[in-house]
Amino acid sequence: MSVRVAVVQFPGTNCELDVATVCDRLGAAPEIVFHRERSLAGADAVILPGGFAHGDYLRAGAIARFSPVMEAVRAAARAGMPVLGICNGFQVLCESGMLPGALMRNAGLRFVCATVPVRVETAADVLTAAAVPGSVLQLPVNHFEGCYTCDDATLTRLRAEGRVVLRYLENPNGSLDDIAGVCNESGNVVGLMPHPERACDALLGSSDGLVLLSGFLTAAGCRPTVATG
Repeated sequence: MSVRVAVVQFPGTNCELDVATVCDRLGAAPEIVFHRERSLAGADAVILPGGFAHGDYLRAGAIARFSPVMEAVRAAARAGMPVLGICNGFQVLCESGMLPGALMRNAGLRFVCATVPVRVETAADVLTAAAVPGSVLQLPVNHFEGCYTCDDATLTRLRAEGRVVLRYLENPNGSLDDIAGVCNESGNVVGLMPHPERACDALLGSSDGLVLLSGFLTAAGCRPTVATG
């Protein structure tokens, strides 16, 4: 039986089909789950994709955190299920308290759309488990509120516990400590601003995102069917 991936769709989400397409290509069984649902019954992993949940009114991810589906996502995370938030999904995870810190408007108040080099900092989480620490991936970013920030105590803890998953080599948004992605204490919940699903084919300019999403699906019990090397 295929590993089932719940891809959560909020009003304003626009990357759910991209994520679902890559999951299907890698041998998983993606299913779009609307934000009003209260159950993820049968899911083996959860992905919160990019977009503009609820129009990003008030603050990016601030309204989506109250969607009915989020209680099921929290319960899944507490049970150890792999949970991934990409771009807007990262913002939602932070607003929900499932990941530390917050995402602010980019430095210079400019929308950023570019492919940037990102360094893998650890392999001790569900997203980078198949990657080599120190390796550099070319991943696209596409956001206005992607500047990661947290207080000094949180930053110290993230560093000490190896919970900074990815760092920008060319910081596009002013993120603190060049942070591009972080994970929770257990390593099963990860958020990142770059879009790995948009870097899964050479035709898109990079296939470096495959090593991340294949690692994530492997953590959920899938055996990816596309080579990532």
